[in-house]
Amino acid sequence: MTTVEQKLGRRIAQLRQKAELTQARLAEASGYSEDFIGLVERGINAPSVSGLERIAKVLKVELKELFTFEEKKR
Repeated sequence: MTTVEQKLGRRIAQLRQKAELTQARLAEASGYSEDFIGLVERGINAPSVSGLERIAKVLKVELKELFTFEEKKR
């Protein structure tokens, strides 16, 4: 079963790639380390709510967009 952290991480990675940003650039612009962003994208760690807000701002999306998960078809 996929955790919400894993879904969130995959979504952030998708949005980051769509914005043509590296993990390093997202980290720098959001005030996190590149290692932390990598852990977030792998679903191992999760940012604070204010951190999610910063990430959304860097990705130029609304905060709720980070939680718009695509359901996998069976």
